[in-house]
Amino acid sequence: MRRRSFNTALALLGAGTLAGCLPTYRAMPDAARVTAPENWREQLAGSAAVDPGWWSSFGDPALSRLVEAALARNSDVLIAVARVDEARAQAELAEAARLPALNGALGVQAGRALTATGISTSRSIQPTLQASWEPDLFGRIRNQVRAAGLQYRATQAERDAAALAVAAGTVQNYVALLALDAQLSITRETVASRNEALRLAQDQARVGYISQLQLTQAQSEYQSVLGAIPELELAVRRQENALRLLAGELPGDVERSTDGRGGFAALRLPPVPAVLPSQLLARRPDIAQRELLLAASDVNLALRRQAFLPQVSLSAQLGSLFVNALDYDPVTVWSLGGSVLAPLFTGGRLSAQYEAAASQRDQAAFAYRRSVLTAFSEVENALAGVPRLAEQVDHATQRRDILTRSLGYAHDRYQAGYASYLEELDAQRNLYQVELSLVTLRRTQVENLIGLYRALGGGWMAW
Repeated sequence: MRRRSFNTALALLGAGTLAGCLPTYRAMPDAARVTAPENWREQLAGSAAVDPGWWSSFGDPALSRLVEAALARNSDVLIAVARVDEARAQAELAEAARLPALNGALGVQAGRALTATGISTSRSIQPTLQASWEPDLFGRIRNQVRAAGLQYRATQAERDAAALAVAAGTVQNYVALLALDAQLSITRETVASRNEALRLAQDQARVGYISQLQLTQAQSEYQSVLGAIPELELAVRRQENALRLLAGELPGDVERSTDGRGGFAALRLPPVPAVLPSQLLARRPDIAQRELLLAASDVNLALRRQAFLPQVSLSAQLGSLFVNALDYDPVTVWSLGGSVLAPLFTGGRLSAQYEAAASQRDQAAFAYRRSVLTAFSEVENALAGVPRLAEQVDHATQRRDILTRSLGYAHDRYQAGYASYLEELDAQRNLYQVELSLVTLRRTQVENLIGLYRALGGGWMAW
């Protein structure tokens, strides 16, 4: 009894000695910490919530169907889903290490040998059950399970981040497609009006009412606008193919709720959401992913620290031995054992692995800080764009209305003989350019709101 107590005390003393050799825990660097501001720099009177299906607020059913198709079939989203499945299996594998392992073995042997009594033939069969188990004395297996669980949750956040990026990209590309449709419609209408004006100019040039210089300039302006049509048609075709690729489909036509100028003009601008800076950290899946990866790297650091401690393993074996015939009485064989694996000298390998894990944890901390700072910057930029882009659209709309009236005045002056045809051509050119620019500006305004919803996490919430 005294000897058993002595051996137990000796084992505990050895474990305590090894525990005293553990490296000092290295805390996270202070430079990696980041605190959310109390308020946004750009204060807007927003009151709407960030709905997970925020793209439906544009009021375009075709857009909603396109986003749903992209979320279901996009290759990046499907890859992210497969990574979640892989991480789930890895977490189950780590959890299985808590339980003992039980294996069955069957040994069969036959032999023929020359003995003192003659030739001897022997046959033996030995079925055996083998069990092994590693008691988690120092929490190593528990930390492995925790690290695998954090990695699993990080892949879920990565999947949600991929889905958010695909949804925002689909909406942005669809809006760009409608903007191209609107510009193409404006260009075709301009071609039709200039074609009629050119026909009148040709008639007037034949009778000498206008000069050949004015006629050639009118012809040049007409060809310039006419040449923009195939350029815009090519851009539309490529935009459709890009949207089909996002939806995981082959190139082809893209359904619109309304074509031409009407589709782009019918888009409703979603309301500006109201989110506090502190709420952003819980809304963005990329921030959640970085936070989970940071926690997992911290657990991996603890695992590397626990590598300095011994590992205990228990094993048991139970079986029967049948020799020469199955009807003989079998011999029961068994064994019980245990082992302790303690690192005594590794040439600095464990220390180097611990330092490498600490550096990886620090990298994860700085990556988390970068994600948070990037998120706040993206939201601030999008918020700053909301009122300023609305102001630019308002000024451009007023300029278009002014140029429309200016074209009417130029046409009346030309018809009355007070001005040359070049004055009307110049007014037509200015109106056409400002109409195209207004569509581009409105597209930028809508894309800024898309960027705001994406920067705010697009309605995603961590569980």
